[in-house]
Amino acid sequence: MHTPVTIIGAGLGGLTLARVLHVHGIPVTVYEAESSPSARAQGGLLDIHDYNGQLALKAAGLMDEFHAIVLEGRQALRVLDRDGTVLFDQADDGTGGRPEAQRGDLRQVLLDSLPAGAVRWGHKVSGTRALGPGRHEVTFTDGATVVTGLLVGADGAWSKVRPLLSDAAPEYTGMSFVETYLFDADTRHPATAKAVGGGMLIAPSPGREIFAHREKDDTLHAYVGLSEPRDWFAAIDFADAATATARIAREFDGWAPELTALITDSDVAPVLRPLYTLPPGHRWDRVPGVTLLGDAAHLAAPNGEGANLAMLDGAELGEALAAHPDDIETALTEYEQAMYARSTETVPDEMPGIDSTHNTAQGLIDWFAKKGQ
Repeated sequence: MHTPVTIIGAGLGGLTLARVLHVHGIPVTVYEAESSPSARAQGGLLDIHDYNGQLALKAAGLMDEFHAIVLEGRQALRVLDRDGTVLFDQADDGTGGRPEAQRGDLRQVLLDSLPAGAVRWGHKVSGTRALGPGRHEVTFTDGATVVTGLLVGADGAWSKVRPLLSDAAPEYTGMSFVETYLFDADTRHPATAKAVGGGMLIAPSPGREIFAHREKDDTLHAYVGLSEPRDWFAAIDFADAATATARIAREFDGWAPELTALITDSDVAPVLRPLYTLPPGHRWDRVPGVTLLGDAAHLAAPNGEGANLAMLDGAELGEALAAHPDDIETALTEYEQAMYARSTETVPDEMPGIDSTHNTAQGLIDWFAKKGQ
């Protein structure tokens, strides 16, 4: 295949695609808005599943590098009631199929596997347009442009490539996370560190819930979930960390202090993360020379699958292009059909939603029992 591939977005999906293309000798350039690999923190722990994310890493030839960054013991799971009672405590015995790694470490593995210059940093896209059959122009905010015969939008929820294919736009799910961090937790926050345990903590309740992970370097990373409209959050001044923290903590009055400390004792200002989704079953008519992967194609509320699906999208697209080097449209069609089916699969007996009356510690444990976990 001699048509260079242009990828917009150096997230896990775009980089997996770039790596698989590189393995097959297909020229590729990734354009990324961030100014450098270290321009911002890359999020927390990811569980990389043996049925999708790990398959992508195998296609990329990076399983040894992945195993080197896995954090042992982090597949442990605890479910706590609001009063701090531990109702479910599952240790990590090393046999689980979802080893945990830091997103930033995984991204660096992918970056290190690419040739120098494959990623062009500081290229924020302002727009895209079709030039004719199979050709598209990408314009960057600095006025520069690039014309490509194969464009892939791996640029997330607010993709600038998606409008070439679809009028769909992300919609607010009705829920937001407030993100916090506690550093040196075993020393400075021992009660909370004990409550979280060695892996993940879930403390659910109708309309309110707390998730926390034990990350590397003795860090606790929490996502405080609240089911409220955007206007409710807009009334909170998140630029005033103390005021925002107090307002969010008030929603958890009566909860165990070792749990609310994940809000009140945060070592960073709370960060609001509204959750958006694309319409279920989002798809588009085949347009020559362009496609999407990951959140740009099938954004959904967090369910543990997003990064894994994006990586598998990238790997399968790369392998499809390698299998049909003289017929890009056949490759894109095969990839999209498989991606549509994968991204719309439903999980039987889905976990209770945040607004469900069953979104309790016992309700979650009952769900685990149905799954045979």
